[in-house]
Amino acid sequence: MRIVQISDLHIGHHFKKEVFDLLTEELNSAINPDCIIITGDLTDEGLLSQYETAKNRIEKLNCSNKIILPGNHDYRHTGYLLFKKFFPVRNQIHEFDDIVILTLNTARPDRDEGEVGYRQNLWMEKSLFKIHDKIKVVAMHHHLISIPDTGTDKVIVYDAGDTLRSCLTSKVNLVLCGHKHRPWIWNLGSLEIAYAGTATSDRYRGFFDNSYNIIEIHNNKTIKIEIKIVGGKRFPLNDLVQNYKPFLEIS
Repeated sequence: MRIVQISDLHIGHHFKKEVFDLLTEELNSAINPDCIIITGDLTDEGLLSQYETAKNRIEKLNCSNKIILPGNHDYRHTGYLLFKKFFPVRNQIHEFDDIVILTLNTARPDRDEGEVGYRQNLWMEKSLFKIHDKIKVVAMHHHLISIPDTGTDKVIVYDAGDTLRSCLTSKVNLVLCGHKHRPWIWNLGSLEIAYAGTATSDRYRGFFDNSYNIIEIHNNKTIKIEIKIVGGKRFPLNDLVQNYKPFLEIS
């Protein structure tokens, strides 16, 4: 199964229309994902005109399985009401042959920081406890663990410790996050946490290309995660970590 993770479109002042057009062409003609997960911040300010544009453009992505999460920018200016209208969440659990994808909503109205909450963590544990012999993927907007080149971390998930514990207890294999616009991956033994960059905006942090993640899950239940630069190369996300050099090196 091939999953594409797109994040942080930021439709508004920072949106790069030509990049989205190129992204659409790539996905529809070359990548052909079985599922597209958009991990939040579709809009920049949660405004009606931005939601209308987001709806129109996302509909151009040829994929029957689209999972769309809100981000903190989407919930600004009562955007949480518009998100429910344009992208209603009918199911937070998506089951396929060898994989289950569970989504957590970390966005809160007019707040930049994220929160999962006791009820969602408990629901995740109960939901995943009864699922066996499948790869378990959790998708959310905010990041659980800090990543380099993204400044101070005042807007991490408030209850990140509780959420990480719930993920480990539930034997989650992969967590997908957005929010920080910085592609990265952390390996916590049986759990990997993959972060996507900004797909279509100019709000770069530490990585100065628009990109998205491609997750391949094979029949032997192995997970392969690659980063794809829009209009550019594709390579393992782990390579980005292993070859890391600070953008500003101190001599």
